[in-house]
Amino acid sequence: MKRALVMMASVMGLMASNVLQDAIDRAEPGSRLELPAGEYHGNIIIGKPLIIDGIDQRAKIVGEGEGTVIKIRSDYVTLKNLTILNSGQEHEKVDAGISIKEAKHVTVDHCKIDDCLFGIDLEQVHESRITDNWIRSKPFSLGLRGDAVRLWYSNDNNVSRNHITYSRDMVVWYSHGNVIAHNFGEYSRYSLHFMYAGKNDVLYNTYEHNSVGIFFMYSQDTVAIGNVIKSSLGTTGLGIGLKDASNFTLKDNTMIYCARGLYIDRSPFQPDQNNTIANNKILYNAEGIHFHSLSISNNIVGNIFKGNIENVVDDDPVILHSIQNHWNGNYWDDYEGFDKNGDGIGDTPYHLFYYADRMWLLNPNIKFFYASPVITIMNFLAKLAPLSEPVKLLEDRHPVMYEKYLEKGVVQ
Repeated sequence: MKRALVMMASVMGLMASNVLQDAIDRAEPGSRLELPAGEYHGNIIIGKPLIIDGIDQRAKIVGEGEGTVIKIRSDYVTLKNLTILNSGQEHEKVDAGISIKEAKHVTVDHCKIDDCLFGIDLEQVHESRITDNWIRSKPFSLGLRGDAVRLWYSNDNNVSRNHITYSRDMVVWYSHGNVIAHNFGEYSRYSLHFMYAGKNDVLYNTYEHNSVGIFFMYSQDTVAIGNVIKSSLGTTGLGIGLKDASNFTLKDNTMIYCARGLYIDRSPFQPDQNNTIANNKILYNAEGIHFHSLSISNNIVGNIFKGNIENVVDDDPVILHSIQNHWNGNYWDDYEGFDKNGDGIGDTPYHLFYYADRMWLLNPNIKFFYASPVITIMNFLAKLAPLSEPVKLLEDRHPVMYEKYLEKGVVQ
């Protein structure tokens, strides 16, 4: 591999000219350009295999404030240790810090992308790596920001250990075989949003203070393991959402302090498939699991339901879907049974009922008074002498007792 050193002309001299683009155009394919500390002005296009390395992370590529700062149009391009700033502001043109199209084996590693509408846009990009980057959009309102990372018809990529803040979404659309792992996202809308995507692995990400943690739509054959979603609040706030999603595995995830921990809408969508929701911690949410529309045949086993205002909500008053799922071996903090033989499993099944007296199910604003003495007394009276026949939402035949929950035991 040939190596070239791009030297700055001077602070007041040729700095205004696009010396970096000139160096790229002169470099032979496969060259390595090492950038000393300083600012390199002007949008650039990379149309050949090349490595551009900022070495000490003090090389800044500052865009023109219009269009995309760096366009990659070749296989085997690597960007490392760069700060990328000042893209344009036009959504219809997808103005971005980095745009990659129709390429393979591209690496973007340890770069800082700031004041760019979109962060990294991948269109028909395969077998590439987006790792250890820090990404922030422009200082616009939430809906007017661009996406931090966008995968569009892009397969078999690795997007890992990135820090995303104050962007709009990270989206994976019409893409499969990708690994999304160990990322951290905050103060955005959808931390991770899938559309028409399959066979992706979503592993050990942490998302805090976003409107939505992870939402899977019209997708299938995906695994989400070990993710932590915290403080997804507001009217649209939810930890993990499934809509028309089939053959999913959600395992060992934590959904805590969210408006809705898990949202299930017409999932699984394929009638001959199931979803497995196992060993998750669903903690201190307003609603633990919210069922919407036709959502049956999910295997919900070995989960922990603790501290939620409502463990399970089904918003269809006519046809309940929650009871048509398989519930087994979950820990319920409101289970009132006994364990005489000490095997860690309740002697009687756990049943969850809805009573007509529970007003907060019809008017969410009343949840503000949930722990007040008046509501507590009303709840007690509703159980003691209900005014109408209660509706059973679910039955868990082998509820885990508190001691077994402390041991983190699981019943399958």
